This record gives sequence, C-alpha cells and structure tokens, in this order.
Amino acid sequence: MHDSDERFPPPLCHPGTREAVIYRILDWYGYQQGPGKPIMWVYAPAGYGKTAIAGTVAQMLEEKSAELDFSPIGATFFFWRTSQERNSPARFIVTIAYQLSMSIPELAPHIETAVMQNPMILRKALEVQLRKLIVEPFKALGDTRDMPNRLVIIDGLDECINSDRESRVVKRYAEDQEIVQVRVLDLIHILASSQLPLSFLLLSRPEAWIKQHIESQQFEDLVESVDFYEVGDHIEDVETFVRAELSRIGVGEERLVERLMRRANGHMLYASTVIRHIDCPYDDPQKRLQNILNDYVNSNPDLTHSTPFSSLYELYRQILRSSPEGNRSVMMDVLGELYVGSFCFDDDVAMHRALSVFDHMFGRIPGIGMKAIRGLHAVLRVSEGSIPATQMLNRGPYFIHSSFCEFLTDPRLSLEFYIDKNEKYRRLLLQCLDCMSSITLDSEMDDDHLRYVLVSWPPVWREWEPSKADAVEMLPKLIDIDLMACFVHAFTLDSVFHYRLRPSFDLCFDDHLNGLVAEGPLEVYECNPCVQQAISHVAASQKAAILHLLQRQCLGTNPYFPEAVFYFLLQLLDPENDAVVYALKTLQRESPEIFDKLMVDVEVLYQDYVENFIDEESMEDYDTLFAFIRSDQ
Repeated sequence: MHDSDERFPPPLCHPGTREAVIYRILDWYGYQQGPGKPIMWVYAPAGYGKTAIAGTVAQMLEEKSAELDFSPIGATFFFWRTSQERNSPARFIVTIAYQLSMSIPELAPHIETAVMQNPMILRKALEVQLRKLIVEPFKALGDTRDMPNRLVIIDGLDECINSDRESRVVKRYAEDQEIVQVRVLDLIHILASSQLPLSFLLLSRPEAWIKQHIESQQFEDLVESVDFYEVGDHIEDVETFVRAELSRIGVGEERLVERLMRRANGHMLYASTVIRHIDCPYDDPQKRLQNILNDYVNSNPDLTHSTPFSSLYELYRQILRSSPEGNRSVMMDVLGELYVGSFCFDDDVAMHRALSVFDHMFGRIPGIGMKAIRGLHAVLRVSEGSIPATQMLNRGPYFIHSSFCEFLTDPRLSLEFYIDKNEKYRRLLLQCLDCMSSITLDSEMDDDHLRYVLVSWPPVWREWEPSKADAVEMLPKLIDIDLMACFVHAFTLDSVFHYRLRPSFDLCFDDHLNGLVAEGPLEVYECNPCVQQAISHVAASQKAAILHLLQRQCLGTNPYFPEAVFYFLLQLLDPENDAVVYALKTLQRESPEIFDKLMVDVEVLYQDYVENFIDEESMEDYDTLFAFIRSDQ
C-alpha cells in the first residue's frame, strides 16, 4: 500500500515539481463523477519519478477526504522488483479487496462473507479472487450509480516480474514478466469493464508488451494514455529540485548548479541520486559534487560503492537482466552498436530504422535488433519523433540518460553487461569496410545500410583506437576497396539522414595529417608498411571522385561535395597546376550556373573558416586562390 511501513519514507514529488502531470491525473479522476474512461495509463522511462507521482496523488487525495466526506482513494498497490511480496501478483487482488473494504465500508460485510464461506478463496486463481472478493460484493450492493467514484492506484506494473507459480523450481523472471504483466492488465480490464464505481491509475514504463496490450482493441474505449515524458517541463522540475536541495545542503555555487543541471538532463532519478550521495555528514558535499561532475569515477572509487549510486546501477542491471538469457548476447551486440554507431544518425531517425541498418550490416534476420531490446524501453528511447536538442546525448538520440552510457562502459558498474567501446568501434568499422568492398560506380545506393557505411566510416575510424594488430588487419581491407566509387556515391546521395558526418574532412591530405592517422597514436602506424599506401589511396581516391563529378557536372544536392572541394582546395600547394582547379575553371566556362552554385557553397564554408581558423597571411593566399579559380586565366 502507499502508506505501508515497507515503503517508508514513501517517494513523493518535491514541492513545485511534476505539477502538470499531477493535475492532469486529478482532472481526469473527477472525484464524485468519475472520468470518461475508467483507466489512465501514465508511462515514462526509468528514473522519471512515476512512483513519486503515484505517492503524491495518493497523499493529495487522502487530504481531501474530510472535505469530500468520503475517501477518494479506494486502494493502492505498489509493485517492486526486489520485494518477494511485491514482485508477483499473488497478493494483488487480496490487497486491493482488503483496502476497498476499508475505504467503502458498505463492501466489508460482503467481502467478509465471501471469505468465511470459502477460506480457500485466498489461494484460488487471481481471476476467481477478483470475481468473489471484488466484483460480486459490489454487485451485492445493488445500484451503485450514486456511489462516489474511488481511485485505485497501481504503480510499477513493469516491476511485476514473477509469475509465482510453485511448479517452477528456478524462477526465470525474464521469461515470466511479459506473461504476468499482461495477466495483471487483464485483471484490471475485467474490473474496468464491470461498471463499478472505480477508476484505475496505472503507472509503468512503456514496455513493448504493456504498450501493445493497452493499445489493443479490448482496451480502446477504456484507457486514456499519458506519456509523462511529454507532459510538463522536466528540465525545469529538476532545476527546482536541485536548487532547493543544494541550498539546503549548503552548496550554492552557480557554476556547479548549472553543471549538475546539464548532467541530469531532466532525469529526476539521477539528480536525486547525486543529492543523496553528496548529502554526507562525513565529507565535504561541494567536493563530492565536483568529483561527480569532473568524472572522477576512476580516481574516486568510493563513488562506485556509494549507496545511492549503487541503487541506480542496480536498477540498470535489473533492467538488463529482464532480458531472457538466450537473448542477451544479441541484446549486448545491439547496445554496443547503438553506443558506437548511433551518433551518426540524425535525431529524427526512428530506432527501428537505425536497427534495420545494423541488422543488414551484421547479417541478422530483419527485425531481430528491435526484438533484442524489447525489454529495454526503460532506458532506450524507441518511440518515433524528434528529440529536443536540450535532451539529446552525445551518443545519439536513443539513450535516455548519460548515466546509463557511463554504466555500460565501466566494467566495475555493469559487470556482465560491460561494453568494450573500442572493440565495438573495431567491429562496426570492420562491417563498414566489408559492405564498402562490393561498391562500384554502377552500384545502386537505395539501401539505408549502404548510405550509412558510405558516410559513417570516417568518423567511426576517428573514434577507434587501434592496436598495431588491429591496424595491420584493417589497412589492407581499406586499400582493396574502390574508394573513388565510394566517395562519388557519398558526395551525390540524394537524401542524407545522418548528421555530424563529414566524409571529406581531412581525408584529402596525403601525409600524417590525414584523418586515418591524425587523431590516433602514430606509433601504432609507424612500422606498418601499409600506412602510406592507405593514406595515398584515400587521398587519391577522393581527388579522383571530385574530378569525376566535376567533369560530368553531376554535383548532387547534399552538402558533402562542396565540403570535399573546400577542404581539398585548402591543402593545395600548387593550385595553378592542379587538375581539380582546372576542372573547376572548365566547369565555369561550360556550366556557369552549376559552377556559381558550387562556389557559393564553398565560399560560405571558407568565410566560416576565416572567422575561426585562418591568420591574415594565409587568408591572402586563399583569397588569391579563389580569385584565380573565378578568373578567365
């Protein structure tokens, strides 16, 4: 129950926060008359305070009892994954029935009679309990249309993971959870369909099977769904909480407040975990906060064993363990692919489309990627639609919170769920090169996975930190690829659904500044005879692609080609004798409109470069270059 000792002190919303969703619930409930639809489902990812909302609504309604002259809270049940009494539905119906007998005194004698007539009812199937302990006692009251409507709050349906069937020697929570959660939904459906003076507030994560069942036809006229993530201002709510708590603790430095706000990113569980961690009588709270914000997990191992953070990490482990064991290998592959490869996707690329790309690349049956993360909707953003820039992570649009990314890549925290990100970069890059090995000038680029590899392999390569053995494996593969064809296709893609990708940037240099080696440890490449060959292959291929497109006047509409031309021109030492410069001048004579459009784009990039990087002496050289290209010489 919401006020049971096991839950003390019960989670409640901080004053002034979550008001939008709380009043949305209260408006729906309607007190005396009851709502238009008897069920409201409020859903949100892990850590957004659903349980606190449920507790706050219960408390607010209890405080209304005297004013209303009846108890608006009919019953409450809070499922909890780690409690043996609350992670199964075994006590669900009897708990609801008991509370209804307290909040609606007229029911008590009828429920009491049902138990006295058959004491074994407490061990019958839940469906039988529901009929005998709730539905039939209500029917015995006769006409209940004038009876005040009571609210039944059921929180954490996704935390109901155990079917509690005694025939199972080993509890397989991951296999049980979908079946048992759908069973609880069916029990609620029976109650909501029985014309009782009850309304049901259901709060959970948007697990795929819960969402699918609630959106099925049988629930269509009974449920009002509320995406908590879209209601109210989470950033503002977290800021209200953080400022109040830091002020109470005595940490008032504005810079620290703002940094914590950015780190929390609207995630109340993370913010409250930080507050509990730094609110320690044995240490300086400001120092503790600085350690967290400065990513001192490695130099401050005490943070790993902090009780509040241990709870957060255990929550993440529980969510991951909810996946069936036979599915976990693919699940971890998909998580790794999203971690290292999703930064290449624009924020409006839906999860299913991104995973379709990876399914193709890694040879999986189409759709397997989405099935592998079926149980991870609490930590991954799988719904379609663009994400506000303030809520985007540097790992792309699919991870709900940065703390989950940090958890996955720290073996001390994630344990068996550790992601070795460098190995995942190597794996992704290898697949990119394998896909590119079959591309020629005549290849069709209609498939998303081919478009992805064409423009993502350079940034993935930059993120990768190869060992010497890895470099020896990867460079010959690159040399064997028809990179000129790959660059041509990349520069002329008719539709680009990726972002932060610059396939042309620094790949035009035929020396140590080339993007293959510029950001990596040079000692990895120094003794490798393939290095200079690979660099020359990349630089020559890009130049050949630029010439090919200029000569055929097929410049496309995406931004990659102007960038390729711009960066190529920046590194020219002898522009007056360069084939690309003369191809540009030829284009000016033969197709001045195409030339002008291209040069406008190139010169916009140049002006931006001037403002940020170029000194006056270099600027004179480049001005001379652009004047020469536009001249009749």
